[in-house]
Amino acid sequence: MLVRRTDLALEARELWQERTGAVTALPGVEAWDSAREGIPVSTVKVLDSRGEEALGKPAGCYVTLTLEGLARREEDIFRRAVEAAAAELSALLQPVPPEGLVLVAGLGNRAITPDAVGPKVHQNVLVTRHLVRQMPEHFGALRPVASLAAEVMGTTGVESGELVRAVCEKIRPACVIAVDALASRSLARLCKTVQLADTGITPGSGVGNHRMGLTRDTLGVPVIAVGVPTVVDGATLAADLLGTDELPDLHGDGGLLVTPKDIDSQVNDLSKVIGYAISMALQPGMALEELELLLS
Repeated sequence: MLVRRTDLALEARELWQERTGAVTALPGVEAWDSAREGIPVSTVKVLDSRGEEALGKPAGCYVTLTLEGLARREEDIFRRAVEAAAAELSALLQPVPPEGLVLVAGLGNRAITPDAVGPKVHQNVLVTRHLVRQMPEHFGALRPVASLAAEVMGTTGVESGELVRAVCEKIRPACVIAVDALASRSLARLCKTVQLADTGITPGSGVGNHRMGLTRDTLGVPVIAVGVPTVVDGATLAADLLGTDELPDLHGDGGLLVTPKDIDSQVNDLSKVIGYAISMALQPGMALEELELLLS
């Protein structure tokens, strides 16, 4: 039987419902829908080992924002998307001291567009650690923020997880925000959703190349994961289109991944939204207009 592949907790819950035919609540999981700034928000909380086994996800909170209006260029959509994502991210950051240093780690390969979300977000994050340290009289009110683009081992010879851990040991952040590309089961969700989670992340999971995980256990600090689905596994897509679980192996040696034809522009748009949202969540006193002046 083919196991449909997804990195989204929202879709993992849907798959459990389809597989079991259950209409009742999933044991060990809470889920609800809401909205921020007119943007749909779905929250899935995995509470215990029952939920972990059912969804294949570690216990924690998974928040998914649906940003379909971004591609349609709806009125005021950029501001609404940034503020909604910033608000949800701020809620996940509540246990982190408000003055604590935060390290943003953009994971992925900037040379491969569907995997370039992390490095592109890195370019859109307001970095303040050096300003706070060198000119506290002017920038002391800002939270110190550091950022790095942790490229893939194929281009650096170093696992991105090892790189982030080494930086953490040196600068000792209070929290890490890791950004990476993900895989969805649905074409409709590609580049139209953003998942936030307080469980950490495994670099390369979106393209089936799992590496060292970035979690509290591996880094010693809380890790907030931000992910954007940019690919659909070919076999998973075929299973959904044909409505069957029994399929020949479509993976071959390297696997088959499907991505939108305008992936470059969509990744650019979402990376800017996420970078600005992270910056706004970490600097809550700063208006969007100020961020645009500093980051443009």
